[in-house]
Amino acid sequence: MDTLALEAKNANGDVEKKSSSRPRPKPPKKAKRIVYFEVEILDAKTKEKLLLLDKVEPTSTVLDIKTLFHKSNPNVYPARQSLRLDPKAKCLKDEEILQTLPVGTTASFYFSDLGSQVTWGTVFLTECAGPLLIYLMFYFRLPFIYAPKYDFTSSKHWVVHLACMCHSFHYAKRILENMFVHRISHGTMPMRNIFKNCGYYWCFAAWMAYYINHPLYTPPYYGKQQVKTALIAFLLCQLGSFSIHVALRNLKPPGSKVKKIPYPTKNPFTWIFALVSCPHYTYELGSWMGFTVMTQCVPVAFFTIVGFIRMTVWARGKHRNYLKEFRDYPTLRSPILPFIL
Repeated sequence: MDTLALEAKNANGDVEKKSSSRPRPKPPKKAKRIVYFEVEILDAKTKEKLLLLDKVEPTSTVLDIKTLFHKSNPNVYPARQSLRLDPKAKCLKDEEILQTLPVGTTASFYFSDLGSQVTWGTVFLTECAGPLLIYLMFYFRLPFIYAPKYDFTSSKHWVVHLACMCHSFHYAKRILENMFVHRISHGTMPMRNIFKNCGYYWCFAAWMAYYINHPLYTPPYYGKQQVKTALIAFLLCQLGSFSIHVALRNLKPPGSKVKKIPYPTKNPFTWIFALVSCPHYTYELGSWMGFTVMTQCVPVAFFTIVGFIRMTVWARGKHRNYLKEFRDYPTLRSPILPFIL
């Protein structure tokens, strides 16, 4: 009996030990408490409160806030909205997240109306298609451009026909690049810019075409040798410009807004990236310098100079942004001209 009792006791003890050795189930985790934001949108000029948004999720983006504002103000769609944390600060990007901004749980955004917007693609197509058509009007000498006796006549100088082919090729290339190569990060721009941009390109195209296709136009001083040399420079720069645009396109996948440093590729035309931040402007400048030498025309030279000034401003701005965004950005690079500018 004592032996049986002892075995039973040991058995019960083992059971208790086994049961005590089992891991206890973990208590369910408490759900994290979401701290919602209160967002007020003020007029940047008058400081008048336009809208108060309650219980805005902290993961909301600036674009989400613009969309909510659009619901209460249907005429102001997100693309024409500018939101800032201070009336004089920079416009916030659409992808910025609310909880990462330097604001408390009550955030104030200052709103400005950017006006009617138009897509960048539309602007590029319009500003490039205009010069293409305008130049051809002068080339074919349509009525009311020159004297009536020259209507629908053609120039006797072969450089005039070559210049028309080069000019048309340049703008046709830009249109095709806009349709199939460029990935534009900015969706829209103010509609007023389309008149400014088109006025610039269209007027210069008409001015150049008028003199190059004029019945009294005289060919370059050094003749065929000058024209052929300039043509080679023009074509090489056009090929270089295309190569840079393809390289920039391949730098990031479709839909991505992650910025990367462009580097030279196996294509020799991209090796200029080692010295220049914006080589597409460098090649653009080279193209118009070649066209200037080819035609030996003062309006073309003036257009090249003005274009160089504009592109220098853009290139320097882009270069500064590269230096701010990337700590390891190559210090040897210049904005547009190697070692110079």
